[in-house]
Amino acid sequence: MNFTYKPNQIALYHSDNQLLAEVTFPDVDSNTVNINHTFVDNSLRGQGIAGQLMEAVAKQLQSQGKQAVLTCSYAVKWFENHKEYNDLIK
Repeated sequence: MNFTYKPNQIALYHSDNQLLAEVTFPDVDSNTVNINHTFVDNSLRGQGIAGQLMEAVAKQLQSQGKQAVLTCSYAVKWFENHKEYNDLIK
């Protein structure tokens, strides 16, 4: 996937700049973000895109030494199934 990385967002855009998928994670403080939203367009559902977004945000948090609170229901479920990232949860 060719994700676009912006502050507090990792997204996938169509060539016409239409948003196809995203995860958002606004800052709570200098060391913590809130993973609060995951979206995947209907045309891409069932292809593992949301999981790839979670993997990307987890790796970004690791590289930045940050942790996350989870208010997005998909993020809660994903992190429950990926215990290797438990240290990222605040």
